[in-house]
Amino acid sequence: MSNTETSNPTQLKRTLKARHLTMISLGGSIGTGIFLASGGAIHTAGPGGALLAYAAIGLMVYFLMTSLAEMAAYMPVAGSFKVYASKFVDPALGFAIGWNYWYNWAITIAAELAAVVLIMKFWFPDSPSVIWSGLALLIMFGLNYLSVKGFGEAEFWFSLIKVVTVIIFIITGIMMIFGIMGGEAIGFKNFTMQDAPFNGGFLAILGVFMAAGFSFQGTELLGVAAGESEDPEKTIPKAINTVFWRILLFYILAILVIGLILPYTDERLLSDSVSVSPFTLVFERAGFAFAASVMNAIILTAVLSAGNSGMYASTRMLWDLARDGQAPKFLARLDERGVPVNALIFTALVGSLAFLTTFFGDGVVYVWLLNASGMAGFVTWLGIAISHYRFRRAFIAQGGDIHTLPYRAKWFPIGPLLALILCTFIILGQNFPAFIGGNIDWNGVLVSYIGLPLFLAFWLVYKIKHKTKVIPLEECDLSKE
Repeated sequence: MSNTETSNPTQLKRTLKARHLTMISLGGSIGTGIFLASGGAIHTAGPGGALLAYAAIGLMVYFLMTSLAEMAAYMPVAGSFKVYASKFVDPALGFAIGWNYWYNWAITIAAELAAVVLIMKFWFPDSPSVIWSGLALLIMFGLNYLSVKGFGEAEFWFSLIKVVTVIIFIITGIMMIFGIMGGEAIGFKNFTMQDAPFNGGFLAILGVFMAAGFSFQGTELLGVAAGESEDPEKTIPKAINTVFWRILLFYILAILVIGLILPYTDERLLSDSVSVSPFTLVFERAGFAFAASVMNAIILTAVLSAGNSGMYASTRMLWDLARDGQAPKFLARLDERGVPVNALIFTALVGSLAFLTTFFGDGVVYVWLLNASGMAGFVTWLGIAISHYRFRRAFIAQGGDIHTLPYRAKWFPIGPLLALILCTFIILGQNFPAFIGGNIDWNGVLVSYIGLPLFLAFWLVYKIKHKTKVIPLEECDLSKE
């Protein structure tokens, strides 16, 4: 890599190593989804239903990750899927995905600040909320302001704590199942009690299937980080190959352990309180003192990690939009360390303002903001699948030899097409219960699907203003930046 590229003040610095990339992707997906939401999934669909739903989503994420890796190894840019959609599909789609993704993570920062307040109230019930949210925001901002290497290093250690916790949990759980720990062997009785392993039929599994998608969101952070990674042609494929199997192993094994140890009928599984998190319940049953406090501390690192990653991803996306003239130009400025400071400050301000809406009008505005961002992650995944399908076809149409690609996604075109179908299914089925029964719950429909018209508005306004069309395969820009 040439020195001119790293010293150029208009370019991001390539200082993220393979270990950073691996942990950024792992950290993006191992969070409250596994520590808290997994209990509700088991209670709703039974242990077998939860396993089936998470395995299906895991397979879809695998195809999406390999699709993203093929494009990111070939063209590693911070704008990632926004750039790919603009170059391989339609500039209007790239514009919509870019703003959609920035908004998604900016609002996620607000969600993480709200979560930090709840976590700290566990230890300090009478303390003012603003202290903890302000402190969390300062930590997230500071880690991103230092340098990209500082962000990568912080994310490495945040993620390592989560990974070690899940490994200890799985080992402890297996020992309890076979009676090595915690007294009598539990065996497989909870998998056969009452309606187990499948509870509530197809609709229950479908509901968990939708929720599982949210748990895996964040894996695509790897694509954004590719723009600042050392030797991306080697580090990205390496990170992809390790990340997916670890995520799947962690989710599938963790859900299997919870489903075997705790009966799905246990009402505590429905709670989103840390004191009765499935991890806390299992550790307490194993005889670990202070399990709730330890899990609270670990979930705190998970939340800070998600906020840290969210600030990083949204800042890079906003910087890339500004660089392409699709956002105010002042947001494209980099400081001498290669950090997009203006984009970082703007993103932190938007996240803070969104968080402040939790204090007004019973948090109704906040709920709307959160629901609008919930759809955004799936729309991004949809964009990745479409972009990869078009990229591979354009590469061949322009005389490229696929064997020369730094990384080649397996199962093409089945992989991206299957991911496309499943993503569309999840987006359309977001609130399927609202349509079931005699009367349609229009308020529920509006709250759940608000993200879709927002995305379409971005897309159509840009398309009409700039009169863009779908780019013919022979004219797709495959030149590397």
